[in-house]
Amino acid sequence: MLQQYNRIMVAVDGSKEAELAFKKAVNVAKRNDAELLLVHVIDTRAFQTVAAFDSVLAEQATELAKKSLQEYTETANKEGITKISSVVDYGSPKTIIAKQLPKEKNVDLIMLGATGLNAVERLFIGSVSEYVIRNAPCDVLIVRTDLENHLPKEKN
Repeated sequence: MLQQYNRIMVAVDGSKEAELAFKKAVNVAKRNDAELLLVHVIDTRAFQTVAAFDSVLAEQATELAKKSLQEYTETANKEGITKISSVVDYGSPKTIIAKQLPKEKNVDLIMLGATGLNAVERLFIGSVSEYVIRNAPCDVLIVRTDLENHLPKEKN
């Protein structure tokens, strides 16, 4: 029996890795006639390092996220995806992507870009993708390659 996905969530943050995941998610959504859920999580821990919390920073981050999600939505539409929704959320990307949104939105596949963290960073803070793999209630696909299944070329 062929696996059929109905709601595919892809986390996008503007990184090259997220871009690869988005492109593959569009293709998987097309093949499955699935809804594409675009997610951007604003990590509120980033604001804790600012001595006096500035609401302007949060508003700017939110506006950038909304603009980015709109661009992803338009791109997916041009590729023929008609069922698209998007979410901007706030908090820990790990738990929101792995636990909260899959349950709230009935997600059956999560697609993420591979992390760029090195071994030391993973040891101390862990990667979002590693956490999602271990804790998500549904299938998870970590994207490392482009649409032709080639590793992206490193820029010198």
